[in-house]
Amino acid sequence: MRQPLAKDALRLLAEQHGVCVRPLALRRTDTHTGLTEVVEVPCGARLAAKCKPCAERNRRLRIQQIREGWHLADEPAVQADRPTGEVLELIRYRAHLEFAREQLMYEPMTPDERAAQLADLDAATTEVDEHLAQASLRGHLTPRDRDDHRPRRKRSTRRRQDSPDLPRLPVDARTVGRVYAGRTGKTHRPSMLVTLTLDSHGSVHQHIRRGAYVLPCECGTRHGQRDDVLGTPIDPASYDYRRAALDAIHFARVLDRWWQNLRRAAGWNVQYAGAVELQRRLAPHAHFAIRGTLPRRLLKQVAGATYHQVWWPAFDQPKYTVDRPPIWDTDQGAYLDPRTKQPLRSWSKALDELEDEDAEPAYVARLGRIDARGIEAGGKDTERAIRYVTKYVTKDLTEHAAPQSDAQRAHFDRLHAALATLPCSPTCANWLLYGIQPDGVKAGLTPGRCSGKVHQRNTLGFTGRRVLVSRQWSGKTLTDHRADNRAWIRSILGGGLADTEEQPQADRYTFELARPDDPDIPPLEHRILRAVSARIRWRTELHQARQRLSATQRPNPQAA
Repeated sequence: MRQPLAKDALRLLAEQHGVCVRPLALRRTDTHTGLTEVVEVPCGARLAAKCKPCAERNRRLRIQQIREGWHLADEPAVQADRPTGEVLELIRYRAHLEFAREQLMYEPMTPDERAAQLADLDAATTEVDEHLAQASLRGHLTPRDRDDHRPRRKRSTRRRQDSPDLPRLPVDARTVGRVYAGRTGKTHRPSMLVTLTLDSHGSVHQHIRRGAYVLPCECGTRHGQRDDVLGTPIDPASYDYRRAALDAIHFARVLDRWWQNLRRAAGWNVQYAGAVELQRRLAPHAHFAIRGTLPRRLLKQVAGATYHQVWWPAFDQPKYTVDRPPIWDTDQGAYLDPRTKQPLRSWSKALDELEDEDAEPAYVARLGRIDARGIEAGGKDTERAIRYVTKYVTKDLTEHAAPQSDAQRAHFDRLHAALATLPCSPTCANWLLYGIQPDGVKAGLTPGRCSGKVHQRNTLGFTGRRVLVSRQWSGKTLTDHRADNRAWIRSILGGGLADTEEQPQADRYTFELARPDDPDIPPLEHRILRAVSARIRWRTELHQARQRLSATQRPNPQAA
């Protein structure tokens, strides 16, 4: 029983050589020649629990992205390519279809004839839109039709009276930081590393820094020196789990609002790249690399004045329990009170009550403490900070903060229990507990059993993006960074052929996912073995090519 399993040994070998352990088999068809072949691509998993090599490759790519955009001296301007003649021809044809549809409404004809011609025009328009969607264009040519045609409710943009005002300056298009001159005439272009956290929900056990004096508790002990209670509340009865759960749900919105306020207060287009992770107290916080520097006083001022108002119906007092929820009535198509048999308030009527001038939001999420420090370009702190930001991007949100003791597991369960009965969206089934029909109500909703990601144990309320990068950080997407890496490898192996070789056309090949049980698809273990061998050979060739290149570029002492 102590002997290792053969499949585990194969997986370990693949992980050591950076080979995907879940490769996907695709059928690639050349539309010019009609030749079909099977190619393998990595699964591209972001979590190490699914595929460690792919997750580590994604983490290194994020490190490269943060490194290239952190201390830029020039604006990352991207020059858009000119649309091809084929794309312009499609747009021209689409314009004729739009003109013909408008003119058809004024042509004298019977309703049946007009309907038939409209159907033909709509079919042609749909076909052209499908071709444009496959073309190399960003965005949409025409606005997409919304399924929900209800009018959008407008909220007041007036700031709350209990929040301090912020300076609002015209936002300059500049994205690079200022240059500072030292006493010796040397110039510096520093940047910043910022950590944003939520406010405290109650006192918790934490590490005591060496040399710090901590007042003892009423029990006569200094809390925080035991690892088995790290991050747990000192008094669970007074810990505000409801507010902790709501802050986690709306933390992503608060971050977006903070960046908007910071740019307006700073007066220039601040760029950032960072990641979200969990603290030991199970509250989300974020680490951001900011290009350029800002006064710490301004950062704290913006953090103290940033808030996000949740304009939902009030859900502070539940009217029903999970054991006795409202019942569904098929004839009325609504949920009824189990005692009075009266339907609950609809979602639209509940929102109409918020149109009153004296209405208050259901919840206001705010930020807590903010820490900021300066980072010089090219120093050891730069690489250390980049790895600090990306240290947990290959793990699930709750994986690195998994409970290890009974106290930590109890704290985890209490927070998850608070999330189970809170509404996560307008369509959440938990609205039934507060006497409100969810938006788009339907049969089969079970309060306390909503399938939304907010209520899952591997998210603990946070469902936003784990990695947050602004649009003008490096002027490149992850696809562009991958292309740069491939071009560098081709230039090393091919002696500079990467710029001269003919690149395949984007629309030349079509791809289709092959089934694992197809007769021409080898078993997964065989494909991993071949991929390991190919990776070893490829790395050997790359190492030899780099040695030859360094030997040719090394100066010859005899020639000197």
